[in-house]
Amino acid sequence: MNLFRKILAVGLAAATFAPQLLAAPLSGDARAAIPNDVQQLIVIDYRAMQNSPVAMQLKDRVMPPELKQLEQALRKSGLNDNHDVDVLAFASFRTKAGGESSRMVGFAQGQFQMHDFLVGLKKKGIKPTLVRTNKTYPMGDTGMRICFLNSSAFVFGSADAVKLALDARDGIITNMLSNQTVTDLIGPVANDAFWSVLDAKGTQYMLRSMLSEAPQVSDYEVVKKTLEGSRYSMNFSNGVEFNLDVITPDRLSATALSTVLNAALLYKKVSGNDTEKAAMSATTISSDGGTLKLRYESSDNQFASLLNSQLFQSVVR
Repeated sequence: MNLFRKILAVGLAAATFAPQLLAAPLSGDARAAIPNDVQQLIVIDYRAMQNSPVAMQLKDRVMPPELKQLEQALRKSGLNDNHDVDVLAFASFRTKAGGESSRMVGFAQGQFQMHDFLVGLKKKGIKPTLVRTNKTYPMGDTGMRICFLNSSAFVFGSADAVKLALDARDGIITNMLSNQTVTDLIGPVANDAFWSVLDAKGTQYMLRSMLSEAPQVSDYEVVKKTLEGSRYSMNFSNGVEFNLDVITPDRLSATALSTVLNAALLYKKVSGNDTEKAAMSATTISSDGGTLKLRYESSDNQFASLLNSQLFQSVVR
């Protein structure tokens, strides 16, 4: 489950130093190609990220091997990720009900020179592998495959992960569009520049990492089973805003979780270093109905300092 926390760090790193992000919606074709049992989905404005050298350096420092492999495969595919990709998304999903086995696929959206790409492969004598009528192609020597969903979107990843994505898109298996919990989580953030949603288990681990060594960990263990999922997004119109919503089944559960996290927040204000104390002072935690709301606001420089703090490292470790 470290992957969930790593992806959170990647998202923060990718977005922190890009103050003028555009909306990053995920297309219907891409959503239909995500299998139903989603663990986490993250969507970023890739063009804005590429325009920030500092963000790229930080992203490379915290990016987990799984995402590095996907990005490297994209670069070796023959497509120009620097100029062609507008939106980049990663989806992690379970491959069997109730199991821990999972796969990850990437999605890229933009204006691609698909004809030139296919002609180049043909000149090299590279033929597609068919998944029913879908043509998948190798991404250089990475061992990964790519398949165009349409002229402006493609899915990529390991051969078995891409096949599962195509199975979902073609109706062989159930896709994410049938997952009402995830669909509801996406709704409020779907048009934000950077956003992510996590399932119940991913949310549990994320919050547990945030608590770190706080004495309230045992109290959290009592309420964590009520969590249904979470979503977060970032805004940079005036400094840095990080907005996290955790969905619980009722007001009582949200209130209990708010109490636990506020106690941990107070603990960090007392025990943390100056950077962590400043971060805690810039954070508010409340509940609204069955939703816990965590809000963090700071300047760009303050947030950059937080990324190098022990508190942040405890989340991304």
